[in-house]
Amino acid sequence: MRRTSKEPELQGPGHALERLIFFSDAVFAIAITLLIIEIHVPEVHGRGTDRDFLVALAQLSPHFVSFLITFFVIGSFWAGHHRAFDCARHWDSRIIFPNLVMLCTIAAMPFFTALSSQYYGHRVPVAFYCGWMMLAALANIRLQRIVTSPPVVGEHVPPEQCLALRQRGYSVLLGAATSLIVSLIVPWFGQPALATIFLWRLLLQRWKPHL
Repeated sequence: MRRTSKEPELQGPGHALERLIFFSDAVFAIAITLLIIEIHVPEVHGRGTDRDFLVALAQLSPHFVSFLITFFVIGSFWAGHHRAFDCARHWDSRIIFPNLVMLCTIAAMPFFTALSSQYYGHRVPVAFYCGWMMLAALANIRLQRIVTSPPVVGEHVPPEQCLALRQRGYSVLLGAATSLIVSLIVPWFGQPALATIFLWRLLLQRWKPHL
């Protein structure tokens, strides 16, 4: 019987799904590596005393703050991607575009991280950083919803596991939205406000909305 275009392309996870996962892992790895490449060794002029080096390194502190925050945020996106595709058992070509959109937002994070760290404390760069994080969260939610729903999700995956994955995705969106609001009011605390992601996660776990 000929398969219609709307029917899922059922193949083993060892085929197209694994190729997509390997490609995604490579994008995550490159993006997370580019973060540190954007931090350049400071130039120390004069005699190069201990104080000169300490002052030069202290001037890089905004860059390291942005690096650490974005490193763990991208790591969280990767972990969520891994958990979501761990639930997938069937291939569907409709996964490709949403996955590419999500990877696009991840690949651009080193640029927005460099922008916000170069002009740390300025409203526009930090707001663009947090706004881009919201776009990444939205793309991630869309992808997770497809992967944790039929026909892609495995038949034996508990609904509670899918719900927990979606809660994590929405907690990132709410944390990014919180950081965007904070960046518009107090730009210095825009990026650190991403720490509210964990608070939103706890709140969603307690509230348990149907997502």
